[in-house]
Amino acid sequence: MALKRGKKRSGWRKLGRALLYITGTIILLIIILVVYVMSVSHIDPPEIADKSSLEWQRKALDSSSYTLGNSWFRKSESGLYELYVEGKPFERGVVEGKLTTELVKRQEDHFTDQIKKMIPSQSYLKFLRYFVGFFNRNLADNIAEENKEEIYGISFSASDKYDFIGTNYERLLNYHAAHDIGHALQNMALVACTSFGTWDGASADSNLIIGRNFDFYVGDKFAEDKIVAFYHPEKGYRFMMVTWGGFTGVASGMNEKGLTVTINADKSDIPTGSATPVSLVAREILQYAKTIDEAWTIANKHKMFVSESFLVGSAEDNRAAIIEKTPEKMDMYDPKDQFITCTNHFQGTGLAKEEKNIKQREETASGYRFNRLSQLLKAKGPNTVQKTVDILRDRAGMGGRNIGMGNERAINQFIAHHSVVFEPKKKMVWVSTAPWQLGKFVAYNLDSIFSMKGLQYDHEVYDSAQTIAADPFLQTQDYQAFVAFRKIKTDIMDGKEADVKQLISLNPEYYHAYVLAGDYSFKRKDYAAATTYYKAALTKVIATKGEEDHIRKQLEKCAKSK
Repeated sequence: MALKRGKKRSGWRKLGRALLYITGTIILLIIILVVYVMSVSHIDPPEIADKSSLEWQRKALDSSSYTLGNSWFRKSESGLYELYVEGKPFERGVVEGKLTTELVKRQEDHFTDQIKKMIPSQSYLKFLRYFVGFFNRNLADNIAEENKEEIYGISFSASDKYDFIGTNYERLLNYHAAHDIGHALQNMALVACTSFGTWDGASADSNLIIGRNFDFYVGDKFAEDKIVAFYHPEKGYRFMMVTWGGFTGVASGMNEKGLTVTINADKSDIPTGSATPVSLVAREILQYAKTIDEAWTIANKHKMFVSESFLVGSAEDNRAAIIEKTPEKMDMYDPKDQFITCTNHFQGTGLAKEEKNIKQREETASGYRFNRLSQLLKAKGPNTVQKTVDILRDRAGMGGRNIGMGNERAINQFIAHHSVVFEPKKKMVWVSTAPWQLGKFVAYNLDSIFSMKGLQYDHEVYDSAQTIAADPFLQTQDYQAFVAFRKIKTDIMDGKEADVKQLISLNPEYYHAYVLAGDYSFKRKDYAAATTYYKAALTKVIATKGEEDHIRKQLEKCAKSK
């Protein structure tokens, strides 16, 4: 018996040593993995031989206007910020950073505040730094040296208080991929942009007109400080773009040759690694292309890790086409007609037939918005700049139906960071002012601006004679009701007490008002009220199948909980 007990104790000791060895090995592997992830998440900045520009200082002309060499920055009375910058890439970045330093810091505050709302844990944010760093470990290898140098120059003006996320350069570089990561990992909430173009017989004067809503939402404050930037790079064409502090990629822009680029997100699989950010592909097109074929050549040489549509308009071609690109494939959609429309699904002969694209069109708001856009273009007749603005502001559903304010199926979803209209042959661009696309559209003439010698303060940079008035909707009770609705919605999303009956009364045709009321009641275990609200939501125009599925699942839960 003693011999058996001895053997048993010996067996337990061996098992204990084995478990200890396994545990130690796992811990060692975890440490190695952490060290590896920390090492690969670090991104070295580009080598710059001459950094003397870091000693340059801006000159203040008033509280919101500065110059530095030939470059300048000002806040217009329209509420838009205006920037002109020139020079070599690194110097250009340094100058841009110094001129806009307050906005660079403020935009990062707004961006991180929004992230903290979603991820309130500081320790998890630190973990997220390494996750994003590992995901983007090869990001710098896929970005042109010119872009890296410019971003590095701007980074010297960024805040140091976010060092726990990464160095200034690492953060700004990764922010250029935020659009890609966001719409790839949150396919249920795509960046839901709308764009279109008309020319020849579809335009009243036969000239090409491009309109777009950039519905990229990172909180209300993020959209407050829009910059209309005018670039005179050392190489390539001069161009303008609508941007924000610290961001050198392109979402919407036009160059001196009358070539325009706007980006629209499409359905993507979750990516496995980084590639060239969409906004930097668009930036290269804008800086180096003057025709649709040249834009195709540039897009074709880049690997992307998400799917995107680039609507490219060309004064030289007097038409527009859509370059459709996925991580594996590329297609060109040319309607061979006098107008083109683009929401968030592919239309080319190859990619349009793919199952996930068909699902994207049918199960999200993309297909509905596409049909509404086509309906509006047909109803309004030969297009003009004013008609383009009217379409971009349209709040209704098919046939003019009231589908509630803020519905993703509407062209105007009340979330636009900016809205813009281009008339390439005339080198004219109109940029929206707050709120969303409802404020006046400020007109700029690129030929006039690029011919300026220094900043002329005796007159505004924009063209006041061609600026388009604000939407009269701003003066209505319906608009005030929507503002009140959004306030209550925000309270609910922040977990505060709210009057859901008032919420519904302020926006009674909007399905999401009933969903919010249903979720609010369900959380408080008032299943009878929640059931009533969910059933009411099903009678309205629901933006996506995913949201309809959520409503039906909640009804099942209510039935089981009664």
